[in-house]
Amino acid sequence: MSEKQVLDNMVAQNTSAGQTPPILINVEDYHQAAKAKLPKMAYDYYRAGADDELTLQENVNAFRRIKLRPRVFVDVAHHGVDENSCSVTLLNGQTKCSIPLLFAPTAMHRMADNKGGERSTARAAVRANTVMILSTLSTTRIEDVADEHQKALKEYPQSTSQLWFQLYILKDREFTTRLVQRAEKAGFRALVVTVDASRFGNREADRRNSFRLPADMQLENLYDAGLKQADGKHDSALNDYIAKNLDATLTWKDIQWLRQISRLPIIVKGIMTAEDAQLAVQAGVDGIVVSNHGARQIDTTFSTIEVLPEIVSAVRRIETKKKVDIYLDGGVRRGTDILKAVALGADAVLIGRPILWGLAVGGCQGVVDVIDIFKREFKLAVMLCGCTSLPNGNNISLSPYSHLVAMPKSRL
Repeated sequence: MSEKQVLDNMVAQNTSAGQTPPILINVEDYHQAAKAKLPKMAYDYYRAGADDELTLQENVNAFRRIKLRPRVFVDVAHHGVDENSCSVTLLNGQTKCSIPLLFAPTAMHRMADNKGGERSTARAAVRANTVMILSTLSTTRIEDVADEHQKALKEYPQSTSQLWFQLYILKDREFTTRLVQRAEKAGFRALVVTVDASRFGNREADRRNSFRLPADMQLENLYDAGLKQADGKHDSALNDYIAKNLDATLTWKDIQWLRQISRLPIIVKGIMTAEDAQLAVQAGVDGIVVSNHGARQIDTTFSTIEVLPEIVSAVRRIETKKKVDIYLDGGVRRGTDILKAVALGADAVLIGRPILWGLAVGGCQGVVDVIDIFKREFKLAVMLCGCTSLPNGNNISLSPYSHLVAMPKSRL
């Protein structure tokens, strides 16, 4: 379904209801359209954060406090004609994306798009020429997502899209091993290990809704383990289910255990301090995701963009045989946000909720449309700030946006 068809369908639905049809031109427009379409339980699960959701708001607001200082009279004409002028290479040359943006791992896509779910998202990643990170808590089997991705690559042979697999290490190590092996056999190119979830955070919206998956869905990649959803009248059934199976004994030594069972690059997701970033590098990881889990774990932490500079500084001070990538997720809603993250040292950003909003509104095409918005906004910001190239230019600088954070000099 094309963007025009999505809009035409929404126009027809709203016209019949006597409403003015929405015009979807930015990510927030897609958010509001998805909110109107999704069941409350599904929407609350996707949108909500922990406790009072202060960090959820701060992830977005912190970007807004960063001020750009554009340079003018710079020849940026090539950005208008070269589709690859803002492309990036990641994982020491193993991955190439059209812009520094990847699909973050988010759970249960079939709640947004029952027919396609994660398969629609994988197809969109191919069309957007970027990486999709599949969640352990997906409602589609690893192998089925990989099959759809391969089909899409045959249709779009110019795409360099890849699949990475987000991993929760479970108490059952034999099953975790089989899960990793399945991903590797299916053609996934990296493991993204979540390190900030010894338990799930206090997500009050899920508790109020007694969240559980619709009857026709299940966590396909965990079902084979014989795990059963817990019942609960008040608490989220998902939280109960996960709490019984996540391994809270994990330490940095478990990175070496993963190395023993897989040859895939390992990226750790959930780093929020320079100290942990250094430990991650010492453990031999290939990449770090600066992440507070979409503000869904512990409230009143810093936003991710606030801690990015200290983590970049800590990682880059350590001599390593190969470059350790630094990614950031949380609060990215505009193309200018991507530019700010890159300017502060991120190799790329991960996009989570906006993918779900696009998926809910228009399936695969809705996701493609959302990414196109990010691409247009990002390239426009790059041009208007006088950036001739990424990520090693020095034509843009950022002023400190909080007296609590000392921002480093810009990389652009």
